[in-house]
Amino acid sequence: MEIFSVLSEPSLVTVAVTALCFLLALFSLLRSFSLPRRFTPPRKHHCDCASDSGSLSAAGTVSYLNGAAEMLEPSPVPAPVVLAERRTGSSMMEELVPEITTHALSYLDYPSLCRLSMTNSLMRKAANDDNAWKALYHKDFTLEQDSITPTNGWKAYYAATRAIVNINTEFFNIVRDKSLPSMSRFWLNADYVKCIHASGELFSGFNAVMQSWQLVFNWEQGLNFQVRDVRARVLADMAWVTMKTYVDMDTGPFNVTNVFEFHNGRWYMVHHHSSVMNGDVDHHIVHG
Repeated sequence: MEIFSVLSEPSLVTVAVTALCFLLALFSLLRSFSLPRRFTPPRKHHCDCASDSGSLSAAGTVSYLNGAAEMLEPSPVPAPVVLAERRTGSSMMEELVPEITTHALSYLDYPSLCRLSMTNSLMRKAANDDNAWKALYHKDFTLEQDSITPTNGWKAYYAATRAIVNINTEFFNIVRDKSLPSMSRFWLNADYVKCIHASGELFSGFNAVMQSWQLVFNWEQGLNFQVRDVRARVLADMAWVTMKTYVDMDTGPFNVTNVFEFHNGRWYMVHHHSSVMNGDVDHHIVHG
């Protein structure tokens, strides 16, 4: 009693709480040692590999430590298309089979297909597919030349054809502008170049060809015409373009053939031939 009289009331409360916590901890510790541990059976492992079948018993069972056994049902083989895991970061386009991808890419134009090839490596591979560029060539230029096999593939052949068609367009822009300096730079300066205007007159050699265009450009009437049905064939260092030009839609077209040669990194015109399809075309137009 003398001890408790010395301690104050708050001190007694602290001692009582500490003793209670110690007893609870001791009780929990003793209880964990007295209870038996529950046995946790190992996880079942399904294996689809035929080489692992030897690890199973003849009856297709797995033995446990307590002598019990569990039958394993054969794991179903997942469908390769329906249950195939999607590649991380892949797009819907990348999951398509090549034939569908090529068909989808055939609806793109030239700039879109080039931009697509710069997105990632998988799209670059799809956009560089030879069949996609062949389909684009037939859509933008012609269904002809389907049986040819370009040496450097259809993508390179498409680019070469596009370049020569643009150069052919530049020729008609020079004619509309009546620019003799531009026309002289456009032609190859050689003695074998030829020019046959719609009048049927032949001009041979660079100087004679330039004089013929000088006569055409001196004609006061403007040269307003439309170009249709452009067809191009490109080889390594030569290309030719055929087309129809309409000065007056009521009088019929001119048949035009332009031939180009590749020299020193650029294309030059070496031959121009224009002929009348309809004999009723005005004589002044024919001379032009």
